[in-house]
Amino acid sequence: MLNIENLSVEINNKKILSDFNLKINLKEIHAIMGPNGIGKSTICKTIIGDPNYVVTSGNLTFNSHDLLKLDITDRARLGIFLVNQTPIEIPGVTNAEMLRVALAEKTGKNIGLFEFNKKMEEICLKLLIPKSFIHRGINEGMSGGERKKNELLHLWMFEPKLIILDELDSGLDIDSLKIVCKNILEYHKTHDCSILIISHNPELLASLNVSHVHVLKDGGLAQSGNLNLAKKLAKEGFKGITKSNNISENGKDE
Repeated sequence: MLNIENLSVEINNKKILSDFNLKINLKEIHAIMGPNGIGKSTICKTIIGDPNYVVTSGNLTFNSHDLLKLDITDRARLGIFLVNQTPIEIPGVTNAEMLRVALAEKTGKNIGLFEFNKKMEEICLKLLIPKSFIHRGINEGMSGGERKKNELLHLWMFEPKLIILDELDSGLDIDSLKIVCKNILEYHKTHDCSILIISHNPELLASLNVSHVHVLKDGGLAQSGNLNLAKKLAKEGFKGITKSNNISENGKDE
């Protein structure tokens, strides 16, 4: 699925990632934790192909495709999908208009209007959002929670293979977070996909059945484990984390 080897990344001539390594297999759910400003979002932006993030060395492959040779559009065609921390507003372009054009471009086929509308209405029911979202401008006038649900509307329609969730719980109240998590788990259960989550919240990671937890420090992964590692970080913080430390799969120091 996703394989990152010795990746070094700069933005504005400042090195953010240094010899970063991560492997995510099919159906796995991974999470990356770490202090603010450490480079977690840099990982997301590099995977999707944001041109502001310059890869200076290393390899980045997805299902045997060399992502470093592909732009952001081609990576999206392969099935890589990012749910942003703060989804942007695009006034004047409705969800339906964007999705029909994008799906037709992706599949090379005309999208039947009846099937298209039926699927969108079913997804709106899953997300507990009004059917009027179908013809609303993308994230236009929406609250933080509505924007995240709107992103999941896009996710269900595009059916990606790698989902990247950057601070998913940002802007979500308790009820909305439950709906969003339920939908992500349902999608994961019914589709051959993998998930990468960026988060500070151990409870969110538990809700999403995360199997692999990693800690980012000094440009690379300092420790890896399971949910026990996330619980340990919630109690002790990141001060004791060093790149030389090793964490076993049960989250205990080796």
